[in-house]
Amino acid sequence: MAQTHWFRLPTNLDPRRVPFVRGRVETGREAARWARAEARGAVGRRPRRWPTRSCSAWRRSAAATAPWWTETSSTCGGATWRMQLMEGELPTSMSGSCGACINGKLYIFGGYDDKGYSNRLYFVNLRTRDETYIWEKITNFEGQPPTPRDKLSCWVYKDRLIYFGGYGCRRHNELQDCFDVHDASWEEQIFWGWHNDVHIFDTKTQTWFQPEIKGGVPPQPRAAHTCAVLGNKGYIFGGRVLQTRMNDLHYLNLDTWTWSGRISINGESPKHRSWHTLTPVADDKLFLFGGLSADNIPLSDGWIHNVITNCWKQLTHLPKTRPRLWHTACLGKENEIMVFGGSKDDLLSLDTGHCNDLLIFQTQPYSLVRSCLDCIGKNAIILESQISLLPPKLLQQVLKKITFWTAANHREEQRVQKEETK
Repeated sequence: MAQTHWFRLPTNLDPRRVPFVRGRVETGREAARWARAEARGAVGRRPRRWPTRSCSAWRRSAAATAPWWTETSSTCGGATWRMQLMEGELPTSMSGSCGACINGKLYIFGGYDDKGYSNRLYFVNLRTRDETYIWEKITNFEGQPPTPRDKLSCWVYKDRLIYFGGYGCRRHNELQDCFDVHDASWEEQIFWGWHNDVHIFDTKTQTWFQPEIKGGVPPQPRAAHTCAVLGNKGYIFGGRVLQTRMNDLHYLNLDTWTWSGRISINGESPKHRSWHTLTPVADDKLFLFGGLSADNIPLSDGWIHNVITNCWKQLTHLPKTRPRLWHTACLGKENEIMVFGGSKDDLLSLDTGHCNDLLIFQTQPYSLVRSCLDCIGKNAIILESQISLLPPKLLQQVLKKITFWTAANHREEQRVQKEETK
């Protein structure tokens, strides 16, 4: 059974200004005062609520520098957001771009803007000592990059970015069996449609190439699908082609370059969908969340797939009032799935605003240390005489928890007060 937590982030309560003075914890009204003061700070602004997805959709101003939000947490129990300025050759404002990290570097490929589809590749080093983040456009590469496209997916394997599918455009002389034509401009000889080709960018040699697929039946061309890597297998689930959304599961062996064909499922399967996420949660399990159904209904369901038994299991007690599509998801330090951003609407017909709250899906019990820290944070008033006796390193973790739960309680009080005054 999965437990779900959601937090309206960022709170940005500075752990150095926790309500803890001279070995005692400030209580009641004082704690709330600290929470309000911190929440009003300039660093407490929330990230803009543009849609994101598992392969990073980006929208922002193309200025000389640009904001970059980072979240630091002890598995989000004491999380803070910080805004960093980005410099260098910034990627242009895009939607449907594909992002992936290798060795501390974030790579952004493709996407769509008012000039059309892109096949440009950018990267930024996130492991800088002075917290200076400089974007670079990769132009000095070997080989042929993919044709321009968006809503594609990426597997990370052996220092390589392995891209699959997406929606984009090709010229007449570039048409191949891997391309399902949707529309065409005969005057300009440009065709639009869906792909199911595989392209690799080797980050060590800065080289683009296509692997020789040696067997198996490839998935149908598609976009707005999702992918994940388990071992040496790159999994693909769902997506859209023409007016059809799918719920098929495939994998590509990333060593032998053979496709599995459509995997036969034992038992019930998730609905057909696009704009969802698929996250590895164990050596043999994948977590599927959200998306847009074949009926254009935003989804809030979660499923666990066991790749050994080939069974899907739907999770219960998920927040049905919090659907997500075109969001992003990643695995936390204690195997929680963190879902951020995206939309709660069918973006094709309705857009009432995007989401900036963080959903956390707990698929297994927390560690004993984490449970103890949360217990102390929630009961700081009762334990105030003993907290100052903790070892310094442990004390810092406890202070973060106290700050987090003080802010969480304050926000809950505000929510209750608003409901009472309605």
